[in-house]
Amino acid sequence: MTDLKAFIAGLPKVELHVHHVGSASPRAVSALAARHEGTTAVPADPAALADYFTFSDFAHFIEVYQSVVALIRTTEDLHLLTYEVARDLAAQQVRYVELQVTPYTHFLAGIATQDLCAVIEDVRAIAAREFGVQMRWIFDIPGEYGIPSADVTLAAALGQRPDGLLGFGLGGPEIGHPRGTFQSYFDQAIAAGLHSVPHAGESTGPQTIWDALTLLRAERIGHGTHCMEDPKLVEHLAERQIPLEVSPTSNVCTRVVESYAQHPLPRMVEAGLLVTINSDDPPMFGTTLTHEYEVAADLLSLDAAGVAALAKNAVSASFADVSTKNQLTAEIDNYLSSTATNSPDPTGTSVE
Repeated sequence: MTDLKAFIAGLPKVELHVHHVGSASPRAVSALAARHEGTTAVPADPAALADYFTFSDFAHFIEVYQSVVALIRTTEDLHLLTYEVARDLAAQQVRYVELQVTPYTHFLAGIATQDLCAVIEDVRAIAAREFGVQMRWIFDIPGEYGIPSADVTLAAALGQRPDGLLGFGLGGPEIGHPRGTFQSYFDQAIAAGLHSVPHAGESTGPQTIWDALTLLRAERIGHGTHCMEDPKLVEHLAERQIPLEVSPTSNVCTRVVESYAQHPLPRMVEAGLLVTINSDDPPMFGTTLTHEYEVAADLLSLDAAGVAALAKNAVSASFADVSTKNQLTAEIDNYLSSTATNSPDPTGTSVE
């Protein structure tokens, strides 16, 4: 596994399901908590964050997540967060990311949507120049805040329309927040040319995924963890090759699944589903995209070629233009070829 770990560490990667605030590194969270000391429960000591980021269930995760969101109070905070996210992605050889940004929570903190867009676009240019990371945005509705959050999110998406914006999403708790509540908002976003990428089937069953597909016209499914419970849904996803944004460690940490051994990823692949590997809220779950590929390689018994195929799934499922997709695919293929030439190929099987 040592050789395969080294291969994964250097592998050019694409990240499709990762949250903006949820990507705040312990370094960034500590700096923000110290900046706002006395007005937050988030510890400024990086060593204490591991305990703080230990979740009893999905509801507890949302509570902690919102406490970190509350640390972003100014455009300076926002710039620090976004820059650190870009730097951490670059360190993992991530070349392209579709980052999920939640305008409403920043709006509640007093950051106007035009200021949010100005900051993230500024960092997008810096990330490309300094790190070679292409950053794109998905504006997502935090479902727990209901219709007011959808109003602000759609207004930000269509009114501000930053150059890097590609998609329109829906996150937060699924229980008690039906996908259909937000159908009209997705209709308007899709009509304006944005891609539909809601969360579905993470903490609820297959019906939520069906609703995302039929009501929100989802082009990718965020998580889709419980899709295997409905054979007709599995057949539908396989036939149409609708991508699933799978995040194994996230699912274990939020108790959506009990353990890696019980994760449905192997059954998804066996059923012919198009899966991509993602990190969701990596520092909060003590993971990285690199580690998620290691987890996937172990669960699927993959060799280097199989891991590279998974990486190319993410390229294919992205909303990047054809030129960018071709460039990313070629870089992955060249990396695989060069490592195969220079060292023995790790044992395992291919996902192709």
